[in-house]
Amino acid sequence: MTGVSAPTGLGEFDLGHLAFWGRPEADRVAAFARLRQLDQPRFVPFINNLPLARKDDGVYALVRHADVAEASRNPKLFSSEPTANAVFDMPPWLAPFFDSMINMDGPRHSRIRKVVARAFSPRLLTKLEVDLQRRASRIVDDVVTVGRGDLVTQVAQRLPIQVICDMMGIPEHQYDYVLERTNIIIGFSDPEYTGISRDYLMRHGAPGRRHIIPVSARLLWAGLDLIRLVRRLGEERTRHPQDDLISALVNTNADGDRLAPRDVGTFFILLLVAGNETTRNVIAHAVRLFTEHPDQRALLLADYDGRIGPAIEEIVRYVTPVIQFRRTVTADCELGGREFHRGDKLLLFYNSANRDEAVFADPDRFDITRSPNPHLGFGGPGPHYCLGANLARREVTVMLRELYTRLPEIRTEGEPERLLSFFVNGIKRLPFTTGG
Repeated sequence: MTGVSAPTGLGEFDLGHLAFWGRPEADRVAAFARLRQLDQPRFVPFINNLPLARKDDGVYALVRHADVAEASRNPKLFSSEPTANAVFDMPPWLAPFFDSMINMDGPRHSRIRKVVARAFSPRLLTKLEVDLQRRASRIVDDVVTVGRGDLVTQVAQRLPIQVICDMMGIPEHQYDYVLERTNIIIGFSDPEYTGISRDYLMRHGAPGRRHIIPVSARLLWAGLDLIRLVRRLGEERTRHPQDDLISALVNTNADGDRLAPRDVGTFFILLLVAGNETTRNVIAHAVRLFTEHPDQRALLLADYDGRIGPAIEEIVRYVTPVIQFRRTVTADCELGGREFHRGDKLLLFYNSANRDEAVFADPDRFDITRSPNPHLGFGGPGPHYCLGANLARREVTVMLRELYTRLPEIRTEGEPERLLSFFVNGIKRLPFTTGG
C-alpha cells in the first residue's frame, strides 16, 4: 500500500506515478482510451521502495471491459491472493490490519463471505430503510440551516459512516473517531494524510524510502485503533449479544459459523473502505454531475422514482469510485492478446473498463437513461462482486431524494478538491450552495 515510485520523466502511460493521477480528469480518460487501443495489455513499471523488496517491479494493466470481466470471473487463474488491495504484496507489519477476505480465494473466502453476507440480506436492508430516511432527513435539516458549505463533510460522508457504524453497533459519539482513521487509510498516498509534500509526490511518484516508516506508522495506528474498537465491542457482544452486526458475526449462527476476532477487525476496515468511501464519493460526484449536466438533472427530477435506479448505475459507471484492484496469475495463460506467466501481477482498471467503446456507446457521455449498462463499478462478475452494492444503491437513492426534494436548487460551486490516489476516485472537499 506504500512505497510506490516510478521512473524519472513522466510518460503518457506511467500509471504507477502519482503525477499521472494528479493530472486533469480529461487527460487521464484520454490516456486510458489510447491504452484500450493497444493490441495487448501494457506492462507498467514500478520501483518498490519497501524494505527487502525487488528493485524492479511492475504490473500489467487490464483496461478493456472483456479482459477485466474475464479476470474477475476466473479466480483460480487470476487470484486475489496474496493481495488484491495493494500493488505490492502486503508487508508483514500491515497484514494483520488490512489482509481481509478481499485478499482471499477459495474456501477461506467463501466461508467468511457467507458469514458476513447476512449483513446485506434483503431483510436487513428493509429494516434499514426507515433509519436511512431518518438520518438523511437530519443531514438535510442541517444543510437547510446553513445554505452552503462543503458537500463532502456536511452531506456525502455523513450518511454512509453513520449507517456502517450503526450496523456494527458502534456508539454515535465514536463516529468521528472512526471517520478520522478511515480517511488516513484511504488517503495513504495523499499529501494531506501522509505528511509528504505534493511537490515531492509529483516529482518522485510516491513516498520514498525515508517515508516508509512514518507512512506505515500512520496506517498501523489507524488500523490498530479500529481493530481495538471492534475487538472490545466483539468481546462485549459475545457475553451480551445485541441486535447488531458485531453480535451476528462473533456469535455462532445456526450453521455453526462465526468470525474469529481478527477477521471481524479486518472485515470492519474493509467495510469502512468499500462501503463508506464508495458511497460518499458516489453522492458527492452525483451532485457535481447533475450541476454540470442540468438536462440530466431535469430528467431525473421529472420522474425520480422511475429514473433513480438507472441514474445510480450511470453515476457509478461514469465516476468509478474504486479505480482498480489487483490479481496475481497462478499459471501460464493468455488474456487480451498477451501471454502471462505464473506470478505476473495484473491491475484491473474498472475506470477504463467502464469507458470501453466496445461495450458503451459514446462512453464519455453522462446519460442516466443508458441501457443496457453492464458497468464494473461494483467489481467484475465472480466471487468478489461487491457485497454491499445494494446497500450503497439504497443509501444514494435516499440521500439524493431528500436533497432534491427539499433543495431542488442545490448545486456545486467550482472544482472539487480531489484525493491524490491511484486506488479511489475520491473527493475531499466540494463547495456547494442551495441557491438561496
